[in-house]
Amino acid sequence: ILTLKFLYNISIFHLELAFKVLSWFNDKIKRGLEGRKKSLEIVKSNISKDDKVMWMHAASLGEYEQGLPVLEKLKEKYPNHKVLITFFSASGYENVVKKNKEDILCYLPFDKKSTISEFVKAVHPEIFFTVKYDFWYHLLDELKKINAKVFVISALFYENQVYFKPQGKWFVNELKKNVDWIFHQTEKSLSLAQKVGLTKGSVSGDTRFDRVKQIKNRDNFVEFISEFKAEKKLLVFGSSWEAEEKMAQILSQKLENFKILIAPHDLKRVQNLKQIFPSAILYSELKSNYQLPNTNILIIDCIGLLSKLYSYADVAIVGGGFHDKGLHNILEAATFGVPVIFGNQYKKNPEADALIAQNGGKSFAQVELAADFVIELAQNQNLLFEMSENAGNFVHSQPNSSEIILRKILEIVKL
Repeated sequence: ILTLKFLYNISIFHLELAFKVLSWFNDKIKRGLEGRKKSLEIVKSNISKDDKVMWMHAASLGEYEQGLPVLEKLKEKYPNHKVLITFFSASGYENVVKKNKEDILCYLPFDKKSTISEFVKAVHPEIFFTVKYDFWYHLLDELKKINAKVFVISALFYENQVYFKPQGKWFVNELKKNVDWIFHQTEKSLSLAQKVGLTKGSVSGDTRFDRVKQIKNRDNFVEFISEFKAEKKLLVFGSSWEAEEKMAQILSQKLENFKILIAPHDLKRVQNLKQIFPSAILYSELKSNYQLPNTNILIIDCIGLLSKLYSYADVAIVGGGFHDKGLHNILEAATFGVPVIFGNQYKKNPEADALIAQNGGKSFAQVELAADFVIELAQNQNLLFEMSENAGNFVHSQPNSSEIILRKILEIVKL
């Protein structure tokens, strides 16, 4: 065990070192590194020793969205508690800090014992929860020392994680010792956890369903999109990578009754997209000069609109599934009753299999096959209608996970 702890500490040292080296070449990593230097100061200036505190940790933006329904319910229950939200990634922090002005936001410091110990003591939370599987040994250990109640929500364990290998036994023991309850997304995740002795857990489903139900019920108006769509159907490429852009190329030449909207996963792709689609217009051009040109292709060159844009879609192609980087959020489209098409590399996304099983979405190994199916949808109104209904029903028939989680947390916390 001492050897494994030593190796863990060495790995954290190397992680911090890697950030320092990469920060010379990557501006996002540099901003994250600089942000971490301010974390303790942010906490100390916003939290006094007499404050009651709840703390949510989210690795990035997706986990934040996943944790938000639970956090909102806890805020309703404990309105006098201050709320800290920490992030590991710059993309998560930078997206949320712009719109969340009521909570305390900062980066999670690197998991070094002395650093984390001081940070946890400054926060002194009564309730802490992390989303999905962002576990840090010293963090969990220090939280237990101050008697915080510690939870994992929307947990998703799968076979090839380190916890199910001999070298992961030490960390499993730490989870047993330091975590009060694990809320699993699936029965399979719970079963895997129980096999290694993580018995304090239950299946509560995926809180992202709660989040996308909220998204559907808000105001999803986006300026100029109805005018761009006009009388045609709209194909939305959300968080697109190169593979999805290739698909957009194919479909732009074969679909006459559809308009195409592309929101790339990275705004650096915008210039490439302009080269691929020279007749396309940028969303910023519409905003700066309201004049709809005669084009069927609109490129979104700003962030923060995608979940609203899906409300205008007739079919959605969600990026990330044609390679191993990870499928982006398909539920944001499905909640609006939109059939979702994506690549077949999504082993960490059980909701993708479930959506396919309900015939609200389809995955393909090849871009060309996916494009052929979209053409089939365009030509078959009955199939399009059926898949649209199935996608919406799939999301809205899911249990209210955050309510299930809240009841159990209140049972354990007893504040």
